[in-house]
Amino acid sequence: MTDAAAPSSPQQRTSVVVVGAGPAGLTAANILRAASVDCVVLETESREFIEQRPRAGFLEEWAVRALERRGLAERLLANTQVHTECEFRLEGERHTFRYGEVTGQRHFVYPQPLLVTDLVRVYADERGGDIRFGVRDVELRGIDSDRPSVSYTDPETGERLRVDCSAVAGCDGARGVTRTCLPPEHTAISRYDYGIGWLALLAEAPPSSDCVVFGIHPRGFAGHMARSPQVTRYYLECPPGDDPENWPHERVWAELHERLAAAGARPLTEGQLIEKRVLDMRSYVVEPMAYGRLYLAGDAAHLLAPIGAKGMNLAIHDALLLGDALVAYCGKGDERGLSGYSAACLPRVWQYQEFSLWLSEIYHGASSGDPFLAGTTAARLRRTLASPAAAADFAELFLGKDTDY
Repeated sequence: MTDAAAPSSPQQRTSVVVVGAGPAGLTAANILRAASVDCVVLETESREFIEQRPRAGFLEEWAVRALERRGLAERLLANTQVHTECEFRLEGERHTFRYGEVTGQRHFVYPQPLLVTDLVRVYADERGGDIRFGVRDVELRGIDSDRPSVSYTDPETGERLRVDCSAVAGCDGARGVTRTCLPPEHTAISRYDYGIGWLALLAEAPPSSDCVVFGIHPRGFAGHMARSPQVTRYYLECPPGDDPENWPHERVWAELHERLAAAGARPLTEGQLIEKRVLDMRSYVVEPMAYGRLYLAGDAAHLLAPIGAKGMNLAIHDALLLGDALVAYCGKGDERGLSGYSAACLPRVWQYQEFSLWLSEIYHGASSGDPFLAGTTAARLRRTLASPAAAADFAELFLGKDTDY
């Protein structure tokens, strides 16, 4: 909503209201706090919930180094796993891709809940930042004015409270309220539905490979990703909208054994399935990522299907740019960063979307039911693995860069 703020709510004043305590919101809030810019973070869930919510776990090296420079990666660097290769399994054979040798870069495995825990701790516990959990009925007003405000219901008292500010950072994800505040006449949302589902699984079982494994199989894609020495993330391609209850323990492990089978591969270690949910592969991009004094970051601005493991990295990229731009605006009155924020973010957004689409064709070509598509995507993968030029191109996109095209 963009009308004037309602006068009935008790008011407070801060420089920036950050809506959402995910990687984007917390990274931006920490940047503001480190620069002594007042901000308030509003989060609809509890602290316990966001610190345990299962999410992605792959960080690109540029993102880790950026967090390190901000003093936000101490625990990450002490506890991360580092990957320098991955493995494709196709037609019963293993194909190792050593991207570390090609680029000199690495992937860092650090589950998003751990990163969120670290960022909350630094912002709230160490730096004394203001973060309010469990808020309800968040509402934005006046975003097209110089005096925007955010109101919400206090979870303990039921009282409506209002925070006036100079800018709002919308970091509340794909289901949040901030994206809905963009006027449709000033906003374009581009959407893409892959027509594919992934059954996301967490197993209480040690990893069965030292690296990420991508199984490309006529029965459907399968993925294996280590999360810890005791827990492994698996994915199984399934129909979009499928019911997880259609996948009992025995069926899950039978499909994983089938789709990840390859000569010389270690057998999968089975374990209890502690999470089962179906993810429909969909993406969208909001353009521009800002209106008035509202600036979107992370999934509020763009949703990436988890095919390329890019979502958390893109959220961090947004937050770094937005945090610095807000510091310049609130500290010096310099609006250049904010006025150019959306244009600075979108090239990378589209670059990562294109890579995810390209990679999806490889992952799902064999199971498409189209022999021609299966043949061409298998050829593409063989070229990627065999040609030094193609391998370098793939590795650069797979690992991400600290620059945009």
